[in-house]
Amino acid sequence: MNLLSKIFSNTRKPEGFFGRIMVNGMNGGSHARMAQWGLSFVNIAQGANILDIGCGGGANIARLLTLVPKGRVEGIDHSPLSVKKSSQVNAAAISAGRCRIQEGSAAALPYADGAFDLVTAFETVYFWPGIEECFRGVHRVLREGGQFLIVNEDDGLSGANDKWEKLIDGMHTYTPDELRALLAAAGFGNISVRRQQQHHWLCVSATK
Repeated sequence: MNLLSKIFSNTRKPEGFFGRIMVNGMNGGSHARMAQWGLSFVNIAQGANILDIGCGGGANIARLLTLVPKGRVEGIDHSPLSVKKSSQVNAAAISAGRCRIQEGSAAALPYADGAFDLVTAFETVYFWPGIEECFRGVHRVLREGGQFLIVNEDDGLSGANDKWEKLIDGMHTYTPDELRALLAAAGFGNISVRRQQQHHWLCVSATK
């Protein structure tokens, strides 16, 4: 693996020196603008329970907490480095009992059936192993009428996806049509696709 691949592979599971740089970068810049754009399509009750899968540096958990001042936000990530950073960023909410962040996988969500009103995935479904089963897991932990929100930095139509997939082992940049089909197969309905064409950002929402 060359140095460039080693650096960018930390987007999949941040670890070590380059991982710390990557996790800090996830909390600002274009990542923040894209997350805010995606969240603009969500209407959620102030007392809702939310799960953020692949919580990275924790900035999106902080944003979600502001949307649900009477609710709770859970975060899960398979990178111990990300769990540590997310916990630091959201330490006050954790102390107040409004947030919990733990290590784990999208392929085996450790939550009860129907536990959440909203599940979010920011720039992470690219890396989910066995994505069909992962989506069925998301469907399971959502309540009836709950929403699943996917926000990706690349819509699979930019022409840059081949470059990133060669750099980052195990990455797949899903197109809108691919995500529609996968979500429908997992039992979701009311699937909506929004694209920010200048940057090729993609937001897909679906309802249980």
